[in-house]
Amino acid sequence: MQARKGASARFCLLILTYFLAAAVLGVRVAPVAPAGDVLAAGVRVQPACADSPPAKLEAGWFPHRQAGAATGTEFGRKTTGWRGRDRQEAALSELRSGNIPDFLRILVPVRLSYKYRDGREINAVVWVTPDYLSIGSDEDFLRIPLTRPSAVSIASELNCVLPTRKIVDAIYEQADFHFRPMPMPPTQEMRSSRYYLRHNAMIEESRKGRPLGELLAGHKKDIVLTNKLQGRERIAIYGWHRQDGQPIQGLSTVHAARYADYSHGLRLVYGQVCVNGKMKSFYEVLQDPQLAPVLSYEGPIPRIMSLMKW
Repeated sequence: MQARKGASARFCLLILTYFLAAAVLGVRVAPVAPAGDVLAAGVRVQPACADSPPAKLEAGWFPHRQAGAATGTEFGRKTTGWRGRDRQEAALSELRSGNIPDFLRILVPVRLSYKYRDGREINAVVWVTPDYLSIGSDEDFLRIPLTRPSAVSIASELNCVLPTRKIVDAIYEQADFHFRPMPMPPTQEMRSSRYYLRHNAMIEESRKGRPLGELLAGHKKDIVLTNKLQGRERIAIYGWHRQDGQPIQGLSTVHAARYADYSHGLRLVYGQVCVNGKMKSFYEVLQDPQLAPVLSYEGPIPRIMSLMKW
């Protein structure tokens, strides 16, 4: 009896320490259901490393979409002619209020691996949104390009992170459907809501007949994490893969941090990762020289926490 009480006390102390540490570090802790709680066939409300194949994950901590919230088309038309900064502020306001399609709230598992020269292997599972972050409903949504400040702010608030190039490549390889990239003329309009709406309509025409919730890839460049951003007010973009799996856009930090155009998309990655059967913080893994290669071609990103703040 005394042993059980002691174990219970130690567990409570551990939980308290975890939440205090999260508060000090500025990390928002997502509420989770009891371990192993299953929402529906193949979908969990808490990640479980034991699942094989890995289950999808319900992002129940995302704020609920309110009745009467703007559709994607309405948001795009409303912000037509707006300055970029004003559009970004409006987009963040919509996302923070929960104006996100329901299908993006079911995160999809993506597998990654890395083998050391001595034969040891690391296996990992990350959970990602099946498509790029969007404003609106399942029936009418707009994939919204974001600047780096906007991207890291909303990702952090939703207990998520940005992907690395390795994760972007893994998503493309494991996607249920691959788009053919659809570039538009590089004019002054490429940063406008009109371009956002036109490109979104092109994607939807290409997606016609495909169910919502499938893992999709090839239709946008990704905003990514890289050590090349350290100390620089730049945005890093990568991807837009061709049908042969090669990206149109190699890793680039040429644009200022507040730049966004129609070709950019934000893929959210859940802030916890399953590594060799154990749940770990994404931040912890990317800062660990032994574990980071499973998530990053660059190895560790030691200052990832500063890169995910603005």
